[in-house]
Amino acid sequence: MTPVTGSTPPRVAEDPSRDRGLGPPGAAVLVFGSSAAVLVVEIVALRLLAPYLGLTLETSTLVIGIALTAIALGSWLGGRVADLVSPTRLLGPALGISGAVVALTPAVLRTTAEGVRPLLLLIAALTILVPGALLSAVTPIATKLRLTSLAETGTVVGRLSGVGTVGAIFGTVFTGFVLLSRLPVSTILIGLGALLLVGSALVEWRTRGWSGTPALALVVVAGGLGTTVAPGACDTETRYHCARVVADPDRDSGRVLVLDGIRHSYVDVEDPTFLEFTYVRAVAAVVDSAFAEGEPLAAHHLGGGGLTLPRYLAATRPGTRSLVSEIDDGVVRIDREQFGLRPESGVEVRAEDGRLGLRRLDTGSRDLVVGDAFGGVSVPWHLTTAEAMTDVRRVLDEDGLYVANLIDHGDLAFARAEAATLRATFAHVALLGEPTDIGLAPAAGVRGGNLVVVASDRRVDLRAVQKALDARNTGWRIATGDDLTSWIGDAPLLTDDYAPVDQLLQPYG
Repeated sequence: MTPVTGSTPPRVAEDPSRDRGLGPPGAAVLVFGSSAAVLVVEIVALRLLAPYLGLTLETSTLVIGIALTAIALGSWLGGRVADLVSPTRLLGPALGISGAVVALTPAVLRTTAEGVRPLLLLIAALTILVPGALLSAVTPIATKLRLTSLAETGTVVGRLSGVGTVGAIFGTVFTGFVLLSRLPVSTILIGLGALLLVGSALVEWRTRGWSGTPALALVVVAGGLGTTVAPGACDTETRYHCARVVADPDRDSGRVLVLDGIRHSYVDVEDPTFLEFTYVRAVAAVVDSAFAEGEPLAAHHLGGGGLTLPRYLAATRPGTRSLVSEIDDGVVRIDREQFGLRPESGVEVRAEDGRLGLRRLDTGSRDLVVGDAFGGVSVPWHLTTAEAMTDVRRVLDEDGLYVANLIDHGDLAFARAEAATLRATFAHVALLGEPTDIGLAPAAGVRGGNLVVVASDRRVDLRAVQKALDARNTGWRIATGDDLTSWIGDAPLLTDDYAPVDQLLQPYG
């Protein structure tokens, strides 16, 4: 039969519980809030996992992949179940259970990472997948509640989808620019869990749905209490790191800066000439050999940490001006408050990205550039490329020196690629490290750790460097010329267009 023009579109079959207490504003608020919460969980999960998995491309990809899986699964299951069960019975549990899981996440993840490490990936996946799927189910459930006529399907679906997207954007921006700069990650997740539980209680009150909120409230409280006793807590949560300062039991004035569980810097707050880490002694040996004793330098440091080397240069070369690009202003605060950084020390620290800091420097303005920047366990890729090294070469004067700390293990694929990149940029390159790591002695088993690479357009007296290395009891040797060529092999050049640093680098031995 031909339909009659202008006939009224069929209405969706009525559900006696439909729209009970959930008008258009209520549906929009639920969709906006749940979508924002999914992104908050995703971003904060990266911060929670960084101390145990490293802040690498693989970690970010893993978390993003799990979050997208949760969104897809929740959207599909939420729509499916909403067609089988009264939607008003679903909203309260989805919000409440999500809140409980989110609040438990800090304590559970940190306890697992410290005590049952093999289960970390599974637990991490569940702590993202479960709340992400439940919160993503809110949009199709709310859509089902708001649909009353097939004629308005497009309007309702489009409006709530748009609201959900805006909520996701808000969650991303608010977390990245506001929450993480002001609150510990555990506080963010426990607070979010409590808000979701409040949302569950309000939905329950308006729709007279389920009655599980009191029990879940106890779980949220347990999550908060568990966080206070869980291992892995930070002294300070900065924009980028979980930071702790640990006293050296064998040296009263010794302090270790620990970022995301990794020992980044050793600082003697009373004696800046005391250098604990072998690679720092190696860098000092290079600088002391390449420049006249006591000569003040104009230095730029990519990465600050505890400012061990800038402090050393200030003490051994009075008048030295060290400019430091340290992206984490929280680490800079630690330098000032706990390591005694003072404006008159000759060390200026700027809270900035190292690559951008390089661009601000005048051509030929530096005698020395030191590369010692790490994001978690990996060198930030954009500080490793030929373009970045060209900028380093630009800011150095004709006798200038670039010295960089590299960390790699196993086949040392990243370290080889970085050495190859430097060789394509500078006239003279040398590699310092354990003899087995730099190809000067037979190696057995997993190799690696710290290596120091030296690059310049002038010849450096490597005999003097070796003598200084021996005097500092490093046990290191120097590879250059044919030895370095053989060690580099067919390693690729790193460029802004192609720099698979996270794939090449093996962070642990």
